[in-house]
Amino acid sequence: MRLEGARMDLIKKIWTARKLILVVMIPLSLLPLPLIHPCSESSCAYVLIVTAVYWVSEAVPLGAAALVPAFLYPLFGVLKSSEVASEYFKDTTLLLMGVICLAASIEKWNLHKRIALRMVMIAGAKPGMLVLGFMCCTTFLSMWLSNTSTTAMVMPIAEAVLQQLVCTGIADSLEDSLTVDTQDEESEENQDSSKNHLELLDRKHNVKHKVCMLSEEMNGLTLTPGFGPEFCKESNGYLPEAPISIPAPPKKPKIRRDSLYPTKRDHMICKCLSLSITYAATIGGLITITGTSTNLIFAEQFNNRYPEAKVINFGTWFIFSLPIALIMLMLTWIWLHCLFLGCNFRDTCSLSKKRKTRREILSEKRIHEEYQKLGPISYPEVVTGIFFILMTVLWFTREPGFVPGWTMLFEKKGYRTDATVSVLLGFLLFLIPARKPWPSAFSSESKGDDDDDDEEEDPLAPMITWKDFQRLMPWEIVILVGGGYALAAGCKVSGLSMWIGRQLEPMSGLPPWAVTLLACLLVSAVTEFASNPATLTVFLPILSALSETLHINPLHTLIPATMCVSFGVMLPVGNPPNAIVFSYGHVQISDMVKAGFGVNLIGVFVVMLAIMTWGEPLFHLSEFPTWALMPNVTGSL
Repeated sequence: MRLEGARMDLIKKIWTARKLILVVMIPLSLLPLPLIHPCSESSCAYVLIVTAVYWVSEAVPLGAAALVPAFLYPLFGVLKSSEVASEYFKDTTLLLMGVICLAASIEKWNLHKRIALRMVMIAGAKPGMLVLGFMCCTTFLSMWLSNTSTTAMVMPIAEAVLQQLVCTGIADSLEDSLTVDTQDEESEENQDSSKNHLELLDRKHNVKHKVCMLSEEMNGLTLTPGFGPEFCKESNGYLPEAPISIPAPPKKPKIRRDSLYPTKRDHMICKCLSLSITYAATIGGLITITGTSTNLIFAEQFNNRYPEAKVINFGTWFIFSLPIALIMLMLTWIWLHCLFLGCNFRDTCSLSKKRKTRREILSEKRIHEEYQKLGPISYPEVVTGIFFILMTVLWFTREPGFVPGWTMLFEKKGYRTDATVSVLLGFLLFLIPARKPWPSAFSSESKGDDDDDDEEEDPLAPMITWKDFQRLMPWEIVILVGGGYALAAGCKVSGLSMWIGRQLEPMSGLPPWAVTLLACLLVSAVTEFASNPATLTVFLPILSALSETLHINPLHTLIPATMCVSFGVMLPVGNPPNAIVFSYGHVQISDMVKAGFGVNLIGVFVVMLAIMTWGEPLFHLSEFPTWALMPNVTGSL
């Protein structure tokens, strides 16, 4: 017994220290690779494998693991320290900083909440339309905010609506049964009508009192002995013995005693709405180049590897990805609706007021109340909205491709990028006052509302402060992206990508669509267990070398892989939005796996459809471009 106990203690200690053991053992076990083969390719491969294992296993924080190339490359003589350091701060970092400034202003002045509530008010409280409304507003917000921030903002609003549905669900179930009983009592004999009327009033008053108590406790429902089958039997006892054809009342959902939800359908609505938010955040992040960190990683590394390409910018990415997002949004909504709410779209998506139940009317009232709490639109919200529209327009019109952009107004070409616009407008948000510079009828109201805010005491307080920016700035992602750039530079100098390309020559017999499909499936599977940025950073060099070896347009494989890396939606650890939704307790892991598997297949299908149809003329994917014919110069991602 003592021996077994000692073994168990040893196993527990090893399991507790598993990450530390992995951090130490991986570099030591791979050390023979650069020692036995002392060349630049093997040294670079050693650094790449160690960093990739750290990223995938998350034995150390992602940002810390991204610093491994900063000291291993100089130690092994792959890159100078100054050369590695320059890779950690690129143009996309400035682009991200400007977007974060705008996101900080949007969140600080509750513009995102106003947009979300307004879109949900338009959709209505029917379960199907409610889910679609939340998905639309989440997708729109996720285009400009991070997926995590969008999910963290929308979920509390959705939770308030769900709680209202659950609360009114108990009352709705009981009062519906009382309504049916009342209609049956009206057909009884006149001599007993007064007696029955008094009994029903007493019963109804008792039930309403109990419903109020249940709405406060929210711990399910326990049927009282005087109701249910016995109550129905007693009511039917007053009917005449002669057979009378009475239409059977519609079946009401059974009230569950062992659940926090009054009916199974209520639980299904909660599951459907919760999962729809995390999926919509993922879909929205695909639309813009700044929507998610993986898009930024792809854009910067692609432009670094192929500086002559000039095909990836905000406009081209948006044109390609917007149809993907719209198709995915509708197919995902249909999939979740069929999975959790059934296939009867008429009852769950009708906009007719006559078909609304009491609980749906109360839910709409709750949403309207939340919107009214925001008050009239404020001056900072107007300024933020103007900056939001201005940034989008300037991004689109910089180099639209089919017409000359505003960069043609300058003599020197190639100096201005999307980051220039982003940083300029972000900088102005630190200067523009958050109060109106002119007196108005609303100035007294705004002053009274903001007396408790220390920042509003200063009449020249800016729209955002450095604390607001710092609170949202994802520095870990910045360092992680920089680590990917450092790995790219090392592969470029060492020639590792040339070696990888030679090993992939046996795949030259496959058609381009088959190579792309294999890449999408492989990336989608790996990203379920590893972080999205780390997975993409590992796979981009391999897919680039593969495309060059097979003489396939690199965009044919890189763009689908970049999009599919975001489809880690089957597990809570797949991405932060999944974890946020899972923490609310409405869904189980089995629900996420079942629903996420369908969303994953939908995503791969739509991405493949896009790259084979409108992607070909947009990026000229049918031909191998001249800018991809310089492997010795551009090396690797």
